[in-house]
Amino acid sequence: MKLNGNLYPTHGLGPVALYMDIHGGDRFDYLVSMSSCQRSLGRCRSIMVEFSLAAPRPYSRINLVSGTGGTFADYPPRLALKGKEDAWESDLAPYFEKYGHPLWRQQKKEALKSGGHGGMDYLLNRRLVQCLRAGRPLDMTVYDAAAWSSVFPLSVASVAKGSVPVSVPDFTRGQWKTPRPLLAADV
Repeated sequence: MKLNGNLYPTHGLGPVALYMDIHGGDRFDYLVSMSSCQRSLGRCRSIMVEFSLAAPRPYSRINLVSGTGGTFADYPPRLALKGKEDAWESDLAPYFEKYGHPLWRQQKKEALKSGGHGGMDYLLNRRLVQCLRAGRPLDMTVYDAAAWSSVFPLSVASVAKGSVPVSVPDFTRGQWKTPRPLLAADV
């Protein structure tokens, strides 16, 4: 009630940070946060403008992961690749078959019948328990948690200063430069 900023950033930020290898070869440098008064929230008045000449993709109003070779959007999942950006591809089965994570391939049937969010809840909980039982490191580190959680106070600071850029601390003290291994499929 008393703070103006992004009060719930981790739900959307965490998965995208892992997709983008944040703390596994890249890091957050700074953020800019903008807010509007509560009256506009009741009417769903939110505007995001993005201009990109380098990322091939058809028009979309849904959040996505985009790079110079293609764009992936979810809910529903779809893909646009460089050279084919005039329409979304919605049949992603061939890509999942070729590039899909082995853990998803092994657990897909059980995950889809047992877990929410399209099986994601089952898979994440199973992976957490198995890593803990095996004494293996978790996929998300304390540094990830610190960076993702820092968005809340940093966004409040950015908004309070007129939406200026605010530096994100390097919680890893330079260790973000070390690549992370692919999630283990045998866990």
